[in-house]
Amino acid sequence: MAYVTTYPYTNKVVKKYDSMSDEDVDKALNKAGTLYQSWKNEPVASRKNYLENVSKLMLKNCDSLAKTIVKDMGKLYTEAVAEVKLSASIAKYYADNGEKFLDPKPLLTGAGNSWIENDPVGIIMCVEPWNFPYYQLMRVFAPNFMVGNPVMVKHASNCPGCALAFENIIKESGAPEAAYQNLFVSHAQIAKIIADKRVQGVALTGSEKAGTHIAAEAGKNLKKSTMELGGNDVMVVLDDVDIKKAAKLAAYARLWNAGQVCVSSKRYIVEKNIAGKFMDALKAEFAKYKPGDPMDKNTTLAPLSSKGAQTKLDAQVNEAVNNGAKLEYGGGIPNLEGDFYNPTILSNISQDNPAYYEEFFGPVAQFYVAADDEDAIRIANDSNYGLGGSIVAKDHKRAAKMASKIDTGMVFINGITQVAYPELPFGGIKRSGYGRELGPNGIKSFVNQKLISITK
Repeated sequence: MAYVTTYPYTNKVVKKYDSMSDEDVDKALNKAGTLYQSWKNEPVASRKNYLENVSKLMLKNCDSLAKTIVKDMGKLYTEAVAEVKLSASIAKYYADNGEKFLDPKPLLTGAGNSWIENDPVGIIMCVEPWNFPYYQLMRVFAPNFMVGNPVMVKHASNCPGCALAFENIIKESGAPEAAYQNLFVSHAQIAKIIADKRVQGVALTGSEKAGTHIAAEAGKNLKKSTMELGGNDVMVVLDDVDIKKAAKLAAYARLWNAGQVCVSSKRYIVEKNIAGKFMDALKAEFAKYKPGDPMDKNTTLAPLSSKGAQTKLDAQVNEAVNNGAKLEYGGGIPNLEGDFYNPTILSNISQDNPAYYEEFFGPVAQFYVAADDEDAIRIANDSNYGLGGSIVAKDHKRAAKMASKIDTGMVFINGITQVAYPELPFGGIKRSGYGRELGPNGIKSFVNQKLISITK
């Protein structure tokens, strides 16, 4: 597998990286295994200061870290800065709260004095994506570091610069070298690592296809896994909204990070009383997004991550239109340098159209009209995915009632699906995967919840 940084704004190769040998992988496993044997006997508090240092270093090096994201996958510089700061906040959150979250919990029982301890289990092998190249790493690293599980990571092949930059921050923090190890490895080597008896957990964020493959490897080797996969999230727009304000939120919810977000609003479900006016307002908002240099503060639409992503998205849109979808706005590849795609709105998508159940990973939105609240819920739940979603409404009680009936892991009212707060658990159901990251429960994804009981 080739690890190469190709700047999506120019399509020029920035740097190529060497892959690891099997001997390199064995050395990494040995280091991580040795560290685990030491960590399992050390208190959680012994790791807190290192994680605090990681947070401080992320902020100190924010500019250079953000520019590395821009070069690797084309994110807007302003959004890249926000990602670095968010990653720092996750490290700080678990440094501040990890010990409390992992404290032994007493049990009220007739069996005697009993409690649950939260112990580390071993090495965690992670496979992570390119669209949030630091945030995704920190979501797994920070909680497992506090637990005492060494982390080994195979990052996306198109963001090796970010992979090394993150690893260097961990090293600079003073944390043990094997606490976090970046691996430039192949799919075959990943399977070998998962099979190693010292590896006791597998975490993946990525596509449904990647999740199916890695989950199968984990299951075959009886390793616990968490999978955060694709999404086809809805934004339900009720008929009591301020249309202009709602349209502005809807456009941002779809187009930030060039639409390359698993929890971005990919399907608008709008109640029929306002559908026409909302479509007009939405088109006006989409028209405000301007492609350009990701480093320019005036650019509001980033390029896609690669030429391959651009080609795939264009083929999906063309297939949708050929199967009866209406191109309401945009479509096509603009005549610009870089891997851009025009902001696009599709409507009239029937259930027999392949697009109805697909995830479009780019600035392409689907528009559906609902007869009423129940019809909106029906459309929302007619999906193979179940990651996040949002409802825009003035009547919060009405919206909350609907939210309880939407089959996803997360629903946000009058806001986009949030990734900006480490306190909030993140994860989905159905083909969007299983398990949760972040929040007080995320730190317990890979712990041995050991029962200890003293009989009376």
